[in-house]
Amino acid sequence: MTHHSLLLRIISVTLIVAQLLLSQAAQATREIREPEAATGFNQKQAVTAKQYMVVAANPYASRAGLLMLDKGGSAVDAAIAAQLVLSLVEPQSSGIGGGGFMLHWHNKTQKLTTFDGRETAPQKATSALFLDEQGQPLNWAEAVVGGKSVGVPGLLAALSDAHKKFGVLPWQALFQPAIELAQSGFIVSNRLEKLLAMNFNPGLHTLPEIKNYFSPNGVRVKAGDTLKNPKLAKALVSISIEGVDVFYQGWIAKKIVNKVQYAILSPGLLSLEDMRGYQAIERPSVCGPYHQYKVCGMAPPSSGGITVIQILAQLQKFDLAQYPPNSLHAIHLLTQSSRLAFADRNKYIADSDFVSVPVEGLLAADYLAKRAALIDEEKDMGQAIAGQPDNALVLANDNAIERPSTTHLAIVDKQGNAISMTSSIENGFGSALMVQGFILNNQLTDFSLAPKRHGELVANRVQPLKRPRSSMAPMMVFNADNSLRLVVGSPGGSRIINYVAQTIVAVLDWQLNVQQAINLPKVTNRNVVTTLEVDTDIAKLKPALEARGHRVKVKPLNSGLHAIELTSDGLVGGADPRREGLALGR
Repeated sequence: MTHHSLLLRIISVTLIVAQLLLSQAAQATREIREPEAATGFNQKQAVTAKQYMVVAANPYASRAGLLMLDKGGSAVDAAIAAQLVLSLVEPQSSGIGGGGFMLHWHNKTQKLTTFDGRETAPQKATSALFLDEQGQPLNWAEAVVGGKSVGVPGLLAALSDAHKKFGVLPWQALFQPAIELAQSGFIVSNRLEKLLAMNFNPGLHTLPEIKNYFSPNGVRVKAGDTLKNPKLAKALVSISIEGVDVFYQGWIAKKIVNKVQYAILSPGLLSLEDMRGYQAIERPSVCGPYHQYKVCGMAPPSSGGITVIQILAQLQKFDLAQYPPNSLHAIHLLTQSSRLAFADRNKYIADSDFVSVPVEGLLAADYLAKRAALIDEEKDMGQAIAGQPDNALVLANDNAIERPSTTHLAIVDKQGNAISMTSSIENGFGSALMVQGFILNNQLTDFSLAPKRHGELVANRVQPLKRPRSSMAPMMVFNADNSLRLVVGSPGGSRIINYVAQTIVAVLDWQLNVQQAINLPKVTNRNVVTTLEVDTDIAKLKPALEARGHRVKVKPLNSGLHAIELTSDGLVGGADPRREGLALGR
């Protein structure tokens, strides 16, 4: 590099950093943990079907999944086609540059299989990855935007493994809807326009490739515009023909590594060896009883499965069926059980390949009964302390930056096989690094930024090749005879856990159909504050909850729940009115 070009690069980086700092200052009043903001509420009705159904976060994706089911494809085939389209049309939330967790129910063999496609930290990463020179955690923008936060994308590896086991249609056929749409262009949605206009990810207007894609010729795309992505089309064609090896070992891998290592902001440590070495993992699911049902989800490194099951188990003795869904007592009990479960989650759950997670202890009936006994039906307990399940290590709570940009797919095929899959690139628009038309994740900020707190190690600290803890909670609920009852999940950062637990209660206890359950006003408590969804009936409960000792906030709660319920009359699907999802079936 010449002296002149080096000087130009330094000037360019200086200008970008200055823009980044200005962006940070402009959004200082916004709660930074909620960047994929609410973009409106569109009333939706439950959708019914007799044979098969797909619910995805964008109509293009739902149609792609339904097309595969129409062709006789399996639930896995439909999930792959829908997810590839989401990479194009919902790029802020998920894509092939990220990761995910999949639950697969094989109806004939009555077997539940889970695929862990979570990202991994580079081999060269250390526990000091997100510390500054003084040993203090980096600020939000320095940690999130750029190369430092990028983990090895795991989504394609998980999809490929699932297809080898449960796919019916040819791999190449599953890519055609996304390829054709990327080549001919898709119509930009209102939601995408609004999220781009909010500028909550400073990389959107500071990193050249993503800026040029969303603002061709300097003009930001608007709803109704046609947006083409020939670079992504080329990558998808290559993967469809050569398989995922081209992504993890070939020319696409080289582009990813080069983008991360030479990022203008916060260059990262990702290497070709990291990409080549990635493996998706089949893990045993975690399950627990709720009344006469069995509730199942993902094992660690997801915290979603365990934490949702804990919330439900701790509520059993209160018989929520006797209280109306939006009643003071129901909302109070949900928040108290959530406090207890989040206290355990924040202390104990991490990648179980690196940390001894006391899964059995956390889900033991006697342990959960003791935890439930801590709930006062009339008074907020304040910040809950983690319990002491069997085989628990002495660990500290973590301080991960967990972002709510994620997507969920719910699918049931003609044979009764089902998919519950949540995938993510973490922050809205991820790391803002774009490679070959797709956005790279910033999932490494799901690790605790500080490896120690109060002198004790954090379970969810950065370690080489480790997978960061997640809150993604793809869930399935089974009847007493082991038949599938409900497929459900949501985006929403760590609030996912609250959204999913509340929805399961609404279907099983309050006997609402899935659309009614999804429509319910949302309440969350992550062991800090009770948050009520703004402009809803439960927002009126603020004074009554405060009288019980709650600290209450009223704000938009941007869930993106998708669910399918299996009934004696067929399938019932629901999509969250807070986003642009769609349920389709035959």
